[in-house]
Formats: sequence, structure tokens, C-alpha cells
Amino acid sequence: MTDPVIQTLDEHTVHLFDALPDPLRAREAHRLTRHRPDWKRVALRDGRVVARAAWWGGPDDARPRAVNWFDVAEGEEEAGAELLRTAPWQVDDLEFNLPGGWRDVPALKAAAETRFAAVRAAGYRHLVERFIYRWTPACGLPARPGRLVFRPEPDDAVFFDALRRIHSGTLDAHALRAIAKGGAELAAQEEIDFFRWCPSPREWWQVAHTPQGEPVGIHIPAHNPVGPCIGFIGVLPEQRGHGYAHDLLAECTHFLVEQGATAIAAATDCDNAPMAAHFTRAGYPVIRERAHFHLAPAAE
Repeated sequence: MTDPVIQTLDEHTVHLFDALPDPLRAREAHRLTRHRPDWKRVALRDGRVVARAAWWGGPDDARPRAVNWFDVAEGEEEAGAELLRTAPWQVDDLEFNLPGGWRDVPALKAAAETRFAAVRAAGYRHLVERFIYRWTPACGLPARPGRLVFRPEPDDAVFFDALRRIHSGTLDAHALRAIAKGGAELAAQEEIDFFRWCPSPREWWQVAHTPQGEPVGIHIPAHNPVGPCIGFIGVLPEQRGHGYAHDLLAECTHFLVEQGATAIAAATDCDNAPMAAHFTRAGYPVIRERAHFHLAPAAE
């Protein structure tokens, strides 16, 4: 067997990316995603594509932010690992978009586990799995409970403090990773940086208060490079236990619809049962699942 040949694609060779079967229906998941041809790579053995990966970032990014499409043929896990290891962009995050209930379908489970084995061989470690939601008008707008008052807040310091406090009791795996690295302050700053990066207006960010003026939490309606999304929903620690996350989610949904959204993406960790319940109550259906991996330090 000959050694695999790793090739970074361009506009003339990008068609090679489509030469591999798609058992996990990643193409369907990425129908709105724009991937740059030169951020795609394939591994070929005897002229046949045996692995592929696509890196993703915003339209103005000089470097990709994540690997969000990776496929490898059965038995070619090492070729797939080499494809990732030798990439000119070593990004921390890699994700798989998976059909809902993939573990219950033997063919889907086998395809996913083949890909997981390849990325682990390349130095990635499993972080978390998430439910992926997509709201459309057919789902119906969730009723606004009317318990809170929502106001824009121009001061990033207010959001930084709220995020720092919210993350002190977070169930979110990405935030917990940041906290382990640099405390709640780093987790808060990463959120601020991400939403500043999004093309949606900063003026959309809102703080929620009780009618008496007590702060309750924040919600950040957003528009990432793919489309409108629920950016962030968070209740301050002292206000938990009243179901306010539903109020925030309902308001965030209405806000985005008022801005013209005809579909809204959202996600939460599968282990975050309280937030998953709020999405269900607000009429958000699970359309896919996503497995997140991160590039582990050499000693991990």
C-alpha cells in the first residue's frame, strides 16, 4: 500500500473534496456554511480520496477558527490523523455535525466512531456533545411572560461582570474549559470577544431587570456568519430558581424575529438538562447533534 498524499485544495482542485461518501450527512448540515477552497485538505491513496477536512472562520479572518467538517474512510484513520497533524493551521477546536439519535443507528455510530478515532490519533480529545436547534415560524413564537424589563446596555463592563458571575456556576463545557485555563474572567472575556466578532450589532445585547429594577440576567441575540442565532442566555446566580431563562429565551427569539429572522439557530450541551428543557418549552426542535473535540496539550 502506498503512503497517502496530503493535498491542500484550491479553486481548481476543490472538486476532490466531494469525492468521499457522506454517511453522516455533513453536507446537509453545512448547506449554509461557506468554506474557503484553500482551507480544505484531502488525503489521497493511489489517487483515491480517503480523508478530507474543512477549516472554517469568518469572512474577514486571516486564519480559521475551527475544523468543522472531517471525514475518513474506514480503515484510513491514520491517513485522516496525518491530514490534521500536518495542516498549516493548528486550531484548538474540531466539531462533528451528526444526525440526531446517531448512536441508535449502527451504521451512523460506526461512521462516527471511525472519525472519532482518527481525530484522537491527531491529538484531539472529546470535550462535549451538544443539541443543535433550529426555530422557524412553523414552531410558533413562545409567549413573552412579561415578568421582566429588557434594556440595551452600551457598557461592556456590565456584560463582563454578568458573564463572570453567571459562569461561576455554569454547566457549559466550553466555559468550564476556559475557567480551568484562566478563571471566570477568561470565560467572560472569550464570550465578549466572540460576540464582538459576530457581524450583528453590539446594540442588540440586552440586560433584563425585574420591574423593581433588580438585574436578573442577560441575553445576546446574534447573527453569526451563517445566520441569526441565540447567542447567549444567562441568569445571575442570585436570581436562579424562578425560570427566568425561559423569559430571556422568549425575548431573544422575539427580538431576532423583529429584526427579520425567518430561522434561528441555537445550541446547548446535552448534559445541560435545565437549558435543554427551556428550548423544548420555547418550541425549539432538535435538528442535529454536535460532538466537540479540543486539541489537547502534549502532556494531557
